[in-house]
Amino acid sequence: MSLISNNLKYLRKKVSLTQEQMAFQLGIKRSLLGAYEEGRADPRISNLLKFSEIFNLSVDQLIGTDLTKENGIEAKKEKEVHPKSDLRVLSITVDKYDRENIELVPQRAAAGYLNGYADPEYIEELPKFQLPVLPENATYRAFEISGDSMLPLRSGTIVIGRFLENISDLKNGKTYVLVTRDEGIVYKRIFKYSDNPELFCFASDNRQYSAYDVNGKDIVEIWEAKAFISMEFPEPSGEGEFTLRRLADIVLDLQQEVIKLKTR
Repeated sequence: MSLISNNLKYLRKKVSLTQEQMAFQLGIKRSLLGAYEEGRADPRISNLLKFSEIFNLSVDQLIGTDLTKENGIEAKKEKEVHPKSDLRVLSITVDKYDRENIELVPQRAAAGYLNGYADPEYIEELPKFQLPVLPENATYRAFEISGDSMLPLRSGTIVIGRFLENISDLKNGKTYVLVTRDEGIVYKRIFKYSDNPELFCFASDNRQYSAYDVNGKDIVEIWEAKAFISMEFPEPSGEGEFTLRRLADIVLDLQQEVIKLKTR
C-alpha cells in the first residue's frame, strides 16, 4: 500500500466512519474510495482537496506524511468495518480520470475468476473498457456467456451487469449474471420462493434446459443484467428465421389491398 492509501484508511477509521459514510461525504462511490484505500488508484487533485477539507489537513500532509504514527508511535490497527451486506465488498479498477472501468470476464477466464474474484491483482489483469451510456452511479462488469440456455442471446454474447451488494435485492423474473460456488458463472432468470427466502430458482429462457435451485449461501456475486454486446444480429421473426410462408402472407396481404383500391 502507498502512503496516501494508508493515510486515508487511518483517517476514516479515526473518525469512526464506514467506507459508505465517508464516500457519501466526498460525493464519490464507495468502491472508488475502496480503490484509494487499497492502493489500486490514486485520488485526483479534486478529491485530494475534498479529503484535505474534511480532515483539516494540507494535501502535502496527506501524501507526504505518515499520519498513522502519532508522536512517533504507530497507531493501533483497527479491524475494517463495512456496511452490512450479504455479499462481499467488491474489488474494482479505475482509469486515469478516476472513472470506474468495466472489467471483462471472457469465457476462457471464467474458471480463474472463481478463484481470483476477491484478488485485486487478478481483477487488475482483466480486460477493461468504458461504456458512457450506462448510468454512472453504479459498478459494472461484463461477462461472456457460453451455451444456448438463454436464447435468443447466443454463446459468445457479452452481458454487462450492475453489481448488487445484497442478495435481498434480487427480483423475481429478472436476469442476472451470478457467480456461485458450485455452478460457477451463470446467466439465468431468477425466481424467489415465498416460503423459503434462502432458496432461489435458476431458470433458463431456453425451455430445453430444466430449472434448478441454488441456496443463497452459495451465491458469491450478483450482477443485474443491464446491457449486452453481440456480434450476431437478431433474426427478423420470432421463430428465428424469415420463412417463405411469412413472405407469402405479406404478398397476399398486399394483393388484397390492391384489389380493394381498384374496386373503389
